[in-house]
Amino acid sequence: MRIFILSSGEYGSRIVNGLAIHGFAPNIIGIHEFPSKDELSDFIEDVTEYVPSNIPEADLIIAVGMHGDINMVIPPVVKKSGAKSAIAAIYHPQQIPFGLQNEIKSELDDDITIVFPKPFCSLTSVGDEFIDKFTEKFGKPKLIIETNSGSDEIDVNSNIISVNVVRGAPCGATWFVAENIIGIPAKEAEFEANKKHHNFPCQASMATDKQSGDTILHLASYKIKEAVKRAIGFTCRVAMVDPETCEGLEFCDNICLNICPNVAMGVNTIHYGKDGKAIIDPATCGVCEFCIPECPYGVIEVYEERIPVSKEE
Repeated sequence: MRIFILSSGEYGSRIVNGLAIHGFAPNIIGIHEFPSKDELSDFIEDVTEYVPSNIPEADLIIAVGMHGDINMVIPPVVKKSGAKSAIAAIYHPQQIPFGLQNEIKSELDDDITIVFPKPFCSLTSVGDEFIDKFTEKFGKPKLIIETNSGSDEIDVNSNIISVNVVRGAPCGATWFVAENIIGIPAKEAEFEANKKHHNFPCQASMATDKQSGDTILHLASYKIKEAVKRAIGFTCRVAMVDPETCEGLEFCDNICLNICPNVAMGVNTIHYGKDGKAIIDPATCGVCEFCIPECPYGVIEVYEERIPVSKEE
């Protein structure tokens, strides 16, 4: 797979380095560096002068760190490279608004697949040959964790002895987290992973994203916590609905479902049970606690005990 990268700023450099260090260096056939967002206007009437003069034949175009109208170089780059797949990663709420996304799509032929993962570490397979090949190694984190518990079911008090990154965030944060949670008790793993994710540091924005109602940095942290929880098979802190007192989503206008940041991003974190009552998925719940004060019946609480988590996504 041949990858041509359009990069800008510190975030773009972080992604380029992450891809190269963790296995895709031979696949990167070219990198074009654009001025940073501070050097370019968000509004550019004509991007023709910014289109790279030397564009190699490629299978996948990746645009990272680019703000505003400069992203309109993506369609001509895709066309000239012959690529049929493109990824434009989002790490800031104002980076590529929906209107601009639609404008980019309108300039692409119908047989071109482009995705706008927000954040980049939320990317999963989409049924496209090259994007899916990329997500075998990079995208939504997936881990294999072993402890000294001595059994297939990991004990909460056992210590982590190894962490294998099956799939990691393109920025490299997953590998950093993996290295730094070895030796800690399994019951503390998701919390320590969250701290290390911030320490890396994650460069996703802390500005509130209108689509999710949360920050993109927090959305990214939910992904690494989910990876840890699935790898060890449990969580020790999660929001849960009391099924005895929940009146059912149809009686409260789906308030908890509508306010959940993950649900807004297409994740099935809160959903209906067969009885119409709310169920919170412990694997994907980031414990943002947005739903707790909004529930009109007060049936959602944070539980701090061992709760089983499915290892399958």
